[in-house]
Amino acid sequence: MERENIFERGSIRKTYFALALPVTFNMVLSVVYNVADTYFISRTQNTDLVAAVSLCGPIFMIMMAFGNIFGQGGASKISRLYGSGDLSATKKVSSFCFWAAVAVGVLLGGAMLLLHRPLLSLLGTTEETYPYALEYYMTMSAGAPFLTLNFIHMNLLRSEGMSKESMFGSAGGILINIILDPIFISVFHWDAFGAALATVIGYIFTDVFLFIIVQKKSRILSVKPKIARISGRVAAEIVTVGLSVAITNILSSICTILTNQFLLPYGNDRIAAMGISHKVSMIVFLVMIGMTTGAAPIVGYYYGARSFVKLKKLLRFLCLVVGGTVAVTGLILYIAAKPFVGLFLEDPAIVEQGSLMLRWQVALMLFAAAAMIISVCFQASGMAAEALIISFLRQGIVFFVVIEILARVFGYMGIITAQAATDVITALICGALFFLRFWPKIRNTAGGKPEPRQTGAESERQTEQ
Repeated sequence: MERENIFERGSIRKTYFALALPVTFNMVLSVVYNVADTYFISRTQNTDLVAAVSLCGPIFMIMMAFGNIFGQGGASKISRLYGSGDLSATKKVSSFCFWAAVAVGVLLGGAMLLLHRPLLSLLGTTEETYPYALEYYMTMSAGAPFLTLNFIHMNLLRSEGMSKESMFGSAGGILINIILDPIFISVFHWDAFGAALATVIGYIFTDVFLFIIVQKKSRILSVKPKIARISGRVAAEIVTVGLSVAITNILSSICTILTNQFLLPYGNDRIAAMGISHKVSMIVFLVMIGMTTGAAPIVGYYYGARSFVKLKKLLRFLCLVVGGTVAVTGLILYIAAKPFVGLFLEDPAIVEQGSLMLRWQVALMLFAAAAMIISVCFQASGMAAEALIISFLRQGIVFFVVIEILARVFGYMGIITAQAATDVITALICGALFFLRFWPKIRNTAGGKPEPRQTGAESERQTEQ
């Protein structure tokens, strides 16, 4: 059984599950990590500590954003090159993405360390939360190169159909993190510093593991610096597509900061409650990301190979599987909101508020799932402009407008319902964009026969020029 035939061998459903299940399983482990990390921090029953770590959440999202510029942007390009049969160009693109991520991680970490005071103030720290937030922030900033690099091979290996290998590397880092959390937080009492240090060590393991996999097993990826040179046009395409994902991550961080700023007048306990409810809601959200992201290499491959009949079948199947999973998991969290939030906090008043927040976060997540599937279509097919537009919606312009209006009109309730309202509006806009821009490209398939592929020589010339 050869890896290079995974996109052509067997049914669409089997191909999807072969690639998506490892990604989804990895996301489930991420949920376990998030829950474990939050659990050991919350066991201190120090509301200021819980609030401080919650306030620093956007830091991780920013690092993830920069990593995804080259991780998901590169994966989109490599999937399409792989579909066209040009393996030489895939190696050049992968090497470029690897070394670009290393450079960006070093620059990002240095800048964040130098600017820690204004950035921590921007995050919304108070006199009570600042000491804990400083420990967490500085440790995460020092580990920035390892965090940004983590998202490169984790995404690029999936473009080759090596989802299991990607999963093993990421899962290993998560398990190390989970093991170290109770040791650093509960035994050594390193609190915020311990939580951040465990995270960085986990990412270092993943980076090393996936690097070895690429060196020993990959046919289409490379880390050789001498072949990292690609054309400005291809680099711009990678960055533009990757920016759609990165902007979503960055805007998500801004949304978290903005929400915390709106909640600040209501006290640190409301910020802590929001932080807990957000972590719990990630159970649904990360599973949704895993199931949609797992389909991205297949979408890119079919699009690059011009196999539009298969692509349409995949999208129909994806809507059913993702929609059903999100509906069931969301319903479970909605019904059992109090028990889930009660795992982390004992104060009945905070548990009550956290439960209310959690219910609103998962109530309309089906709309977020629809928007995410559409986003994957644009990213994987290289339609950068449309992907960028979508990235500015759910965690961007729409949310900014919605939370401002709802907070003014409904006060506290407007703040905690803003995301749900945003999800509905975003899904409607994304649906219109899908049928206007993406669907016409794959609707007429000439009887289902794929168009002639671009030759490897033609593709390689474009990569170098």
